[in-house]
Amino acid sequence: MTETSKGALAGLRVIDLTRVLGGPYCTQILGDHGAEIIKIEPPQGDETRDWGPPFEDGVSSYYAGINRNKRGVALDLSRGEGREVLLRLLEGADVLVENFRIGTLEKWGIGYCEVLKERFPRLIHCRVSGFGADGPLGGMPGYDAAVQACAGIISINGSPACGPVRVGTPIVDLGAGLIAVNAILMAALERERSGSGQFVEVTLYDSAISLLHPHAANWFMSGKPPKLIGDSHSNVSPYDQFATATCHVFLAVGNDRQFHILCAELGKPELAGEARFASNADRLTNRAALNAELGALLAPHDGEALCDRLLALGVPSGPVRDVPSVLEHEHTRHRDMVVEMGGYRGTGIPIKLARTPGRVQRPPPRFGEHGREVLAEAGYGAAEIDALAASGVLVEERKRLR
Repeated sequence: MTETSKGALAGLRVIDLTRVLGGPYCTQILGDHGAEIIKIEPPQGDETRDWGPPFEDGVSSYYAGINRNKRGVALDLSRGEGREVLLRLLEGADVLVENFRIGTLEKWGIGYCEVLKERFPRLIHCRVSGFGADGPLGGMPGYDAAVQACAGIISINGSPACGPVRVGTPIVDLGAGLIAVNAILMAALERERSGSGQFVEVTLYDSAISLLHPHAANWFMSGKPPKLIGDSHSNVSPYDQFATATCHVFLAVGNDRQFHILCAELGKPELAGEARFASNADRLTNRAALNAELGALLAPHDGEALCDRLLALGVPSGPVRDVPSVLEHEHTRHRDMVVEMGGYRGTGIPIKLARTPGRVQRPPPRFGEHGREVLAEAGYGAAEIDALAASGVLVEERKRLR
């Protein structure tokens, strides 16, 4: 097997101390593209192992969905001997990713500025936290939904009828994970020029605010706070969900040409010529009237067939499908966006690299599955590993919190 076929990030070694979602999602993406990921869990394990049902072989679907392509080790880092093992593993590492409560590494005597920067000058240390280390909310804990709330995302999601609603996917955690991937790769690229690693900070709060487009941009320019408008778009019309005879569909019409094609396909081309709908600004001003017109025209159609025709004509549209339908759809399969390996099934790899494609090589690790293997590779002898296990520094059986 050639080095390039192992993935674009082959040779990048990552020590992953993260739990829950943002950090593990980041390291899974790196692992999908060939980075070696060593996931180090605390004695009680990553809490998402318990976030179910469903479970399979004692592993929750939540944990399985974001922890493939990693080897698993469990260490008690609250003990000095455990931290010495971590430092040994960092000797050959390029990246450390962690999402401990801020101040934890410093309390343990292994903070970046105090220890890691000098001891490992090429190390890229990425910290994912809720709010950062300083400022009015510095050091506070953050989970996705709470940050969706305090960073404004919930306030722009929902309708006047239902009120503000949490976005149904953990968009802040996932967004922070994606931003962390980019940050790590930027630091790795810069290290090729400078020879030095650096500290990288990604917070859920900052990530959430960066996702407020176009609502933040609208407020900066107009001074008007956004309102709840349901499925509609604050800047584009028609951009909404409509009922048809067979299913709901979403129309995302971004320009006048697309609007003319839509009206013609719906059998009323003259609608596009009306002054109240002539431009996007006109359609936005008269959105309620336009939606009423389109709702009546769409009602008798087969939604799936209509969307197929509109897409072929260049009009962005789609039937509203549920998750099982999406994962079983022929285009999903064609795009390799469902992967299967043994008993593992998961979503596919969205980044398609022609020469160095990513791939799924390992299912999510069982708790502490690779501890002895990883420590042996780090130079520990069998007797040393036995002693670390006997003392509880290397944890091989999960310790449940009471």
